[in-house]
This record gives sequence, C-alpha cells and structure tokens, in this order.
Amino acid sequence: MPIIRDLSHFPPSACHGAVAIGNFDGVHRGHLEIIRRLIQRALEVNGPAIVFTFDPHPVRLLRPEQCPPPLTWTERKAQLLAEHGVNKIVAYPTDEHLLGLSAHDFFDSIVRDLLQAKAMVEGPNFYFGHNREGNVELLSQLTASVGMSLDVVPPVEIDGALVSSSRIRGLIAAGEVATAKELLSAPYRIRGMVTHGAGRGAKLGFPTANLEAVDTLLPSIGVYAGRAWLDTISYPAAIHIGPNPTFGEAAFKVEIHLLDFEDTLYGQPLEVEFLARLRDVTNFRNEESLVNQLQDDVARTREIVG
Repeated sequence: MPIIRDLSHFPPSACHGAVAIGNFDGVHRGHLEIIRRLIQRALEVNGPAIVFTFDPHPVRLLRPEQCPPPLTWTERKAQLLAEHGVNKIVAYPTDEHLLGLSAHDFFDSIVRDLLQAKAMVEGPNFYFGHNREGNVELLSQLTASVGMSLDVVPPVEIDGALVSSSRIRGLIAAGEVATAKELLSAPYRIRGMVTHGAGRGAKLGFPTANLEAVDTLLPSIGVYAGRAWLDTISYPAAIHIGPNPTFGEAAFKVEIHLLDFEDTLYGQPLEVEFLARLRDVTNFRNEESLVNQLQDDVARTREIVG
C-alpha cells in the first residue's frame, strides 16, 4: 500500500472515512482491536479506514535522549496495517509546525480540514496537541461538537498485563522473542544491509550474512531461530547476535545463516524475523565443538520454523 506523505496534495480517497491516530509501533494485538473497530466504523460511514501516524515519532524531535528504539519501520508498519484491513496509511512528516499545534488546532486542521473525518477510533491513552494537552475526554467534546462519532477502545490484557509497545520492547530487549510474538500481530522483524564479514562461517560450513544499519530494536545477545526474507521469499535462518568469543572477537555482530541458500547477498537489503531463542552466546573450546553446536542450532531451527 502506498504511504501518503505529501500532505500538500492530499488524495480525496483518504477523506470522509474513519480515522485512528497514533504511532502503532509494533502493530500489536492491542492495536488490532482498534483496527477492528475502525473498519466497522468505516463501513458504517461508507468511507475508508485510515490510520494517521507519524514519521519520525514526535519524541525523537522533542526529547531524542528519551526516544526508545522503534519496533517497526514505517513501511513495515503500513504493511501490517494493510494486511489487517486498513485502506489508507498517512505518515505525517513530523515537524515543528505539527508539534506546536494546540489540541484544538490539531483537531481542526488535521481531523476536520485535512482528513474530513466522519468517525474516530482511539485507545484510552491517546494524547494530542502541544505538550500532549489533549486527551480522550477533550477529543470526545470536540467530536461531539461537530457530530462526529468517537470510539474509545479498551486496552487488551494478556497474561494479566496490558499489551503495549513498551512491554513488547522489554521482552525483545530480554531476548524473549517467542513471548513477544504472542503479543504482536506478526513475529518480530528487523531489517538491514548485508555487508562483508570475516568469512569464517563459510569456512566452517555455515556461511552467514552480516547485517548492518539495523534501524529498530535488536534482541539481546544470543542465538535465535527465525526466517530471513528476500523480497517475498523466506528461508529458515539461524541468527547470531553478539560477539564471537571462540575466536577472540568482542565486536557486536548480527549474523544470519540462511538454510538451503547458496547465493551471495552482499549489498542487498535483508529482513529477519525471530521465532525463538535457542541459547546463549558461548566460548567453545575448539572449532569441532562449535561446529557440533551449529549443527544442533540448524536442526532446531528447521524444527521450529518447519
């Protein structure tokens, strides 16, 4: 789905629908409840289901030192939202003009004038306007004053705790990717560019793609089972994050061994999703011990991905 970024030529096809505004970082199961209600309201008003998000996150401009690493990049977010029925994705190019708008001005200029919305759907912790001065109570008053419907969707709880981007971020940072997957709408995924490495993996019989320029949160140091995506084709993948102590290397690396793949990947973009954590990074006493462990990693990866 094309992402709408140029607001000076806003398409009429993205107007007169139901709108949900927010960051939707990770597109988790709490977000999906908002999306389900959004689609219902869009059908009722005979308009598109629209998600209005921000690129970059406003906190990155206001308080960059407090901005957490994202769980999804904008194109991935749009892909996930589209897969669940959203018709239009707007990624507002966050700037000082937007950040300076009062809550009332944001509602008037964005919701009414730009989007010409007929319905809104939000979570209970939605804030808008300068210094987050607007909340769902104020939004309820503003929508009511112009005859626009507003649905406030309750948060989702799983295992006795709220599903949130911050909770998922904590799980990913701890390497608990399987638990995080249960809270997300899809397995956690990162992207990067494949660069040249030392070539040591190939000599051992397990060639790896070295991934750099990852722009989202990395799981903690460890070995994982997952999938690597080249465009629309996926391959089972054993993923190593961290140093290589067996060879005396302390440098932090992201290395992906694609199973049943023999071509070169240098200079290509690669997406990698995580399904399970296999083990810690270990300092093996010799190459034979390492190879035996890698064989086990590959076997377990086939079983998990299969």
